[in-house]
Amino acid sequence: MPHEDVAREPARPRRDAYFDNAKYLTIVLVACGHAWEPLTYGSRAATAAYLTVYAFHMPAFALVSGYFSRSFDMAPGRLRRLLTGVVVPYLVFETAYTLFYRWAQDDPGYPLSLLDPWYVMWFLVALFIWRITTPVWLALRHPVPIALGFAVLAAVSPDLGGDLALQRVLSFLPYFVLGLTLRAEHFQRLRTRRARLVALPAAVAALGVAYWVAPWFDAGWLYHRGSVTGQGAPRWAGVLTTPALFALALLLTACFLAWVPGRRTWFTVLGAGTMYGYLLHGFLIKSSRFWDWYDHPWLHTPLGELAVTAIAVTGITLLCTGPVRAVFRFVVEPRMDWAFARPPRTDEPQPASQVRPDTRAQESR
Repeated sequence: MPHEDVAREPARPRRDAYFDNAKYLTIVLVACGHAWEPLTYGSRAATAAYLTVYAFHMPAFALVSGYFSRSFDMAPGRLRRLLTGVVVPYLVFETAYTLFYRWAQDDPGYPLSLLDPWYVMWFLVALFIWRITTPVWLALRHPVPIALGFAVLAAVSPDLGGDLALQRVLSFLPYFVLGLTLRAEHFQRLRTRRARLVALPAAVAALGVAYWVAPWFDAGWLYHRGSVTGQGAPRWAGVLTTPALFALALLLTACFLAWVPGRRTWFTVLGAGTMYGYLLHGFLIKSSRFWDWYDHPWLHTPLGELAVTAIAVTGITLLCTGPVRAVFRFVVEPRMDWAFARPPRTDEPQPASQVRPDTRAQESR
């Protein structure tokens, strides 16, 4: 996610190495999944890996994003950071991706639509909607079942359309809401030797099932771009498939988080730059499609698939580094002090309407 902590406090606490590691490893999975997609047409092993990753990597993004959104309370400072850290990057990169498509495809008439997110930009729309509704979810007694109900409604509703990626916003909403309900101790339970030992065979079994279903399973079930009718299933099937996919994603996310290292590693510092990697890597992925980089037969061999994976990991790693962040900070994390009203100084006299009644009474005596 790009799951940057947009609502972080002005005086930032020391970063947790575990979550920075999780952020980096998750963005690596995103990059690998995008890089593997052209390989799935001729490789059962690549398809199995692709299906396994797509079953949980965006749910993991949403869950961790929810965990770091627990303090969002509509305070002016947090609203300001939401606008500069989510809305402004969305406007900039949605425009940039559209211009890139026009140039790369020689299609100057390709429309710019801020209501129809292009490629990876849907997650920023989702993050804004999720975070702005956070106080509502925190006020509910049972928010996760309610959010799951919205996901089911999205799955059985073929007429939501593509505006604001509402299909995906609602489909991945339960993971974000679940993240809002989690506490540090929940993650501590996953960071035990027993949890890791259980997670390993579970992940291997999931990969084996993915290999078995690879020849016939449609990955569209994991994209959540449309209702179940788009997959050729009756509407009532969404009532069953949505909770099933939710449970599968949570199982694989737990397996993944159980194996995330808790100590500082060489890539821990890169966890602070995952938003940069997420927003920028789409240009490389789309370039590989526009200019047919995968046309080389060697890339579709086992060694070629490993090479593609290595390139994807290296590329997304570089995009999360300090120099790249320094160059693009003005559009990914702009300060924009000029755009916001200055908060009132605490030593300024309060208007009479804001003075407590008992104080005014004392002053009148």
